[in-house]
Amino acid sequence: MGNAECILIQVEPGQLLCLAGRLDVVAAADVRSALAGALDHGVGDLTLDLAAVDGIDATGLGVLVGAHRRAGRAGRRLVLYDVPPAVARVLLVTRLDKVLRQSSSRVPA
Repeated sequence: MGNAECILIQVEPGQLLCLAGRLDVVAAADVRSALAGALDHGVGDLTLDLAAVDGIDATGLGVLVGAHRRAGRAGRRLVLYDVPPAVARVLLVTRLDKVLRQSSSRVPA
């Protein structure tokens, strides 16, 4: 395990966020807050670019599920973009690949 800090960049406020590093217990509060703010202040799909994420733990999964639920309550969708293989495996094993929408395009259909 590395000590990679999780960095979140708002590319398009309320529409597109990019994550880099590890989505884990250390980063969870900051990422949860940023996702909540983006969901509360945007419209349509919220795309979360995960291309630069190098790991995720159970707390990180909880952040994604919570954001997914919050998006649904707001009439929006959380869409995971460019999910790296290591994260995709965790989503598959936990069956969250059936719950969380994924896309290979930054502009979901």
